[in-house]
Amino acid sequence: MTSAVTTCPVTIRIQEDDFDIGREIAILTKSRSDIGAVVSFSGICRADEDSAKIAALTLEHYPGMAEEEIKRHADEAISRWPLNGVTVIHRVGRLMPGQNIVLVLTASQHRQAAFQAAEFLMDYLKTSAPFWKKEESEAGAGWVEAQARDDEAAARWTRS
Repeated sequence: MTSAVTTCPVTIRIQEDDFDIGREIAILTKSRSDIGAVVSFSGICRADEDSAKIAALTLEHYPGMAEEEIKRHADEAISRWPLNGVTVIHRVGRLMPGQNIVLVLTASQHRQAAFQAAEFLMDYLKTSAPFWKKEESEAGAGWVEAQARDDEAAARWTRS
């Protein structure tokens, strides 16, 4: 999905296939001379959580709703910071330790806006995006609960 409403290009994809971070940055910056900074965040499936070995992570989402919610938050980031491009790619399906889960790219003329927008988007994705994670470990399989530390990180972006 690419936004046509704003002059800041927004790309959002939810997919099972892996992504290439370098390729995605090249797509975002191709033929652009107005971008001075690109911040990238890539989330990777860990091999352990609180000393429990993770065999796999399965991510599920609500198709259509997830893309729209991510788009809404990308638009919020664009309204807060002077961005020149946003890319959010989130994988779904069964992932093994070491595999990519999520990519957030933010582009701006200056690094501070790109850093803050990327952090804002990741805090949203971690706490409120309509994704569900099931971990498979030596102890069995179970759905991942929300973490207070993630909620605290996201709370700093709340406008008063």
